[in-house]
Amino acid sequence: MGEGDRGGEGPGDPAEACQIGRNRETEVIPSRPMTLRRPSLKKTFGQHHLVDGSLCRPLIEFLSPLSGARVLEIGPGGGVLTAELLRAGAEVLAWEVDPEWAFALRGRFGPSAAKLSIVAGDALEIPWERLAEPTLVAGNLPYNVATPLIERILTRGAAVPRAAVLVQYEVAERLVAGPGDSAYGSMSVLVAAYAHAHLLGQVKKGSFRPPPKVDGGFVGFNLRPPPLPPAEMPAFIAMVRLAFGQRRKTLKNALAAGWGKERAAAVLEAAGIDPGLRAEALGLGEFLAIHQVPIPARYPPDS
Repeated sequence: MGEGDRGGEGPGDPAEACQIGRNRETEVIPSRPMTLRRPSLKKTFGQHHLVDGSLCRPLIEFLSPLSGARVLEIGPGGGVLTAELLRAGAEVLAWEVDPEWAFALRGRFGPSAAKLSIVAGDALEIPWERLAEPTLVAGNLPYNVATPLIERILTRGAAVPRAAVLVQYEVAERLVAGPGDSAYGSMSVLVAAYAHAHLLGQVKKGSFRPPPKVDGGFVGFNLRPPPLPPAEMPAFIAMVRLAFGQRRKTLKNALAAGWGKERAAAVLEAAGIDPGLRAEALGLGEFLAIHQVPIPARYPPDS
C-alpha cells in the first residue's frame, strides 16, 4: 500500500548485486548528507505510508531473527519500516520507485546508516537473480503492483526463504484463503503451491498517511519448493486460472471454456474429480491431480 547505497565488499553483497540491474532507469542514491523537505505523496505510485513503527511488529517478529540478515525492502517510503529493520540488526537494501522519496530516505538516515543501501527504481524490474542468497523480503506494497510483486517473490525458492508484506486487507485474505473460503481463488492456489502463508495482523486505514479507503493486512510467507518442476508451473497456473475464470460455473464448464467439453470431461474423469464441483471446492492437491492426468487423457484427439 505504499516502494540502496553502500559500497559492497564483495560479489555477495546485496547492494553490489542489485546496482548492476538490467533496468537502465535504476538510480543508486549517493551517500551524502542532504536536507530535503518531505516530498509529496503521489497517487500514481499508490503511496500510503505507515505513521508508526510499532505497527510493523508482526512483520518484524515473523522475519526474525534479523541480526545480520539481508533484507530487500520494497517501497520504503518515509522509512518507518526501514528504521525497524535496521533496529533489529538487518542489512537493508531499500528499493524505492519514487526518486524524491529515495533521496529523502537517505536524508533521514544519512551516511551513518552503514547497513542501509537505497536504490531508486521500479520494483517490477528488480534483478532477483542477482540478489545474494539468502535474502529476506519485506515491504509495504503499492496496491496497483502488489500481485505481480508477490508472484515474483514466491518463485525465488531457496533464495528468499521468508517474506512478509503489507497489502490491502482483502488481498491479504485472498493470499491465505483455503477451499470453501469466500476469498479463495486462483491466487490462493498459486500461493499454496509456493509457500505456507500466514495472516499476521490487520492495520487500520487511519494508520496510514494519507488514509486509504480500506484497511491493510500483514501476510508472511515461508517459501518452499513448488510441487512440480519449474517448467510445468506455467501450464499448471494457467489451468488453475481457467478453472476460476467463471466462478459460477461448474468445474467442467469452466474448463470447457478453454479445453472444450469433451476434453474437460475426460480430464476430470481421469483425475477422479466430480465435474459438478466448482473451482473453489478444490484444494492444491486436486488441482495437481487434474494437471497430472496423462497427456492423452487431458488432450484427446478431436473426433
